[in-house]
Amino acid sequence: MAALSLTSNSVAWITLLAAGALEIVWAFFMKQSDGFTRPWPSVITLIAMVGSVVLLALAMRSIPLGTAYAIWTGIGALGAFVVGIVVLGEPASAMRIAAAVLILSGLVLMKLSTSA
Repeated sequence: MAALSLTSNSVAWITLLAAGALEIVWAFFMKQSDGFTRPWPSVITLIAMVGSVVLLALAMRSIPLGTAYAIWTGIGALGAFVVGIVVLGEPASAMRIAAAVLILSGLVLMKLSTSA
């Protein structure tokens, strides 16, 4: 069995995915903070925000700005959309799902168009 070899490029993409995941976390906990009136969700929001931005900055060492930022925000947008539907019971209309599919297709195209 061949060992998994992570290049710096692979690490950058994994870091960007982690930054996007933290983007979802802070968005969810911001909603839970009720306008920063609840202390613990507010603290989690701020910690996740800082972590997300730090990981984004690290990923940008290898991934172009436009690609990294678009994918970071796209992961956050799609993830928050899914969490909203699955966890918070928000509506999943055909038009909202179509919009999410368009965002996802844009992210895929952005990744495919980047050599980093």
